[in-house]
Amino acid sequence: MKYALIGCGRISPNHIGAAVNNELEIVGICDLIEERMKEKKELFEAIKDVHEYTDYKLMIEKEKPDLVAIATESGKHAEIAIDCLNMGVNIIIEKPISLSIEDADRIIKLAEEKKLKVCTCHQNRFNKAIQKMRKNLEAGYFGKLYYGTAHILWNRNQSYYEQAPWRGTWAQDGGTLMNQCIHNIDLLRWMMGDEVSEVFAYTDNLNHPYIEAEDVGLALVKFKNGTYGVIEGTSDVYPKNLEETLYLFGSTGTAKAGGSSVNKIEVWRFEDGEDEEAVKSEFSEVHKNVYGLGHTPLYKDMIEAIKENRAPYIDACAGKRAMELVLAIYLSAATGKPVKLPLDKCSTLDFINRFN
Repeated sequence: MKYALIGCGRISPNHIGAAVNNELEIVGICDLIEERMKEKKELFEAIKDVHEYTDYKLMIEKEKPDLVAIATESGKHAEIAIDCLNMGVNIIIEKPISLSIEDADRIIKLAEEKKLKVCTCHQNRFNKAIQKMRKNLEAGYFGKLYYGTAHILWNRNQSYYEQAPWRGTWAQDGGTLMNQCIHNIDLLRWMMGDEVSEVFAYTDNLNHPYIEAEDVGLALVKFKNGTYGVIEGTSDVYPKNLEETLYLFGSTGTAKAGGSSVNKIEVWRFEDGEDEEAVKSEFSEVHKNVYGLGHTPLYKDMIEAIKENRAPYIDACAGKRAMELVLAIYLSAATGKPVKLPLDKCSTLDFINRFN
């Protein structure tokens, strides 16, 4: 299967590594900054002879890939995705799928019309710890699920934002919730039944005057099935990342996935008596960075979805749901009122000048 990558920035090594691990035929890489492509070629022997492009449409036209990954700045995801779909290519889109409800809907509709597959890159769903929690949830071991909490307690300093001027802007990124926290927000919504009825939230910019968007967000989420969620996300933790955790509380089970990126089981207490220490040992992973190890299994699933003509494990609708919840938090915080879901329209552009 022929594969190409659009965007050779910070996350691109994870995509290239996943493509190599899944034995894809890498036919092209694309970035507006040529030096980035050369840097990635030095990292991966497998792509040393791959063609470089600064125009992704030209790359698709010449190389004719079956699958393309989009790993550009967030504000470009939707435009590139729509172009790829119109050119007949299946796509993996880095989170978030888009920065507006309308664009996500366009992607979903066009993929259906073209009979193409779209995967949103929420790779933490493939973490061993998260897969174990999901298995127990689906098997009913939590009993009646009461509520869940997602905490993302990280640090991002000025040098991080200076590496790429699009970061922290409403037009191309959004803030901490849309960029750093959306993975865990996705997990919380997924675990709690997906369907949200109402959100109430506060957001603020407490420590990053050089960005447009928020660096802290606190939200309460009411799900249609009667459960609740709590979200705490920030990039203000001194002096470095502290943790990313997901708790689930039920009538017969309590679980916590923690570590730097929900990569470890830290609490495992169930009525069925499964040994807590054994589960901690078996379902915890060591990650080199917060991106984790999930890209390789995500790519494997997407390849199989294309071959088997089925939906990928994390499809475009899943990507929309995660992004929608972030936008609902932004909207509630901006208006000071609870927000009902689903959202018909909303975009990060609606919040320009929010903290000016």
